[in-house]
Amino acid sequence: MDTVYNDPARPPQEIIDGFKELLAEYSPSCVVTDGQRRAGAIGGFQVVRHDQKIAGPAFTINLSIDDWVNTLPILSRAQPGDVIVMACHGVATTAMWGGLTATVSHKFGVAGAIIDGAARDIDEIRDIGFPLWYRTTSPRQSPGAVHDRIEPVQVNVPVSIGGQVIFPGDIVVADENGVATVPSAKSKDVLESAREVARRENEIRDRIASGATAADLRAEFGNL
Repeated sequence: MDTVYNDPARPPQEIIDGFKELLAEYSPSCVVTDGQRRAGAIGGFQVVRHDQKIAGPAFTINLSIDDWVNTLPILSRAQPGDVIVMACHGVATTAMWGGLTATVSHKFGVAGAIIDGAARDIDEIRDIGFPLWYRTTSPRQSPGAVHDRIEPVQVNVPVSIGGQVIFPGDIVVADENGVATVPSAKSKDVLESAREVARRENEIRDRIASGATAADLRAEFGNL
């Protein structure tokens, strides 16, 4: 059985760039989640570096439990700026992402990776500056690395992580708070809403800095 590839329905580049602009805001994953009325939020990830923020289209990989992905032919299909989203189904005993995988991903221009499972070589990944979100760590190699086994793997198919279904090409925004996902078809509307959320929050910060009282803020903005 061959690896299954599908071509994702990516949003227009100007929409992708718009979400990248939101990375200049505080907590962009929260801003984007608020912009779609709390939808699309995934929490519970560890991060390699707390100051890293990413946004880009999802390049999805669906693995069987205790499977292994042959990274090189898959990453050759990813476009610069893509975010790898790997569904490992919460497997915590085997590392499905490591230093060499992060190094080649970084070299190919991948924006970052969301791994719903274990990772290893965190010190190496930190040193190369590759943004990674992962559930836990394990020094144990994947079975493919030990037995030179290459399993069939589904690429750019819908995956389920943290109760959220992510389609290839959906927008992914991640920071130290967690991950926000936006359906590609709704990305334009959500971007506009997220920009309004960020504008309002910045206005509130400015009013606080200028000496507004709690009563002033309540009168102007209602609930914060």
